[in-house]
Amino acid sequence: MSVLVNFAIFPTDIGTSVSSEVSLVIKMLMENNVAFELNAMGTVFETQTMSQALEVIQKAYIVLEAHERVYLVLTMDIQKNKNKRIRSKIESIQKKLI
Repeated sequence: MSVLVNFAIFPTDIGTSVSSEVSLVIKMLMENNVAFELNAMGTVFETQTMSQALEVIQKAYIVLEAHERVYLVLTMDIQKNKNKRIRSKIESIQKKLI
C-alpha cells in the first residue's frame, strides 16, 4: 500500500515569514526517516499505511502546537499494491514529455 500525502502546515500567529517553523517540521520528517519532497507550496511524503500517514501529521502538529493558531491543508492518494510513488508518478510524466 502507498499513502501519498501532500500537506502544508504553519502557524498563523507570527507574521508572514514562517520558514523557521516549517523547517522544524521538515527536521521532524528527517528524524523519523519519512520519505518526502519539499516544494514551494508544501511537502509530499509517502507511508505504507494510513495510520502511519496520520501519525506523521500528528507529529507535525505537535512541532507547532505551542502556537495560538496552526493552519493545515492536506490531500491524500491511497493506492493498494503500490509503493515508492513519489518518484514513479513524476518519472511517468517526465517520460511523456520527452
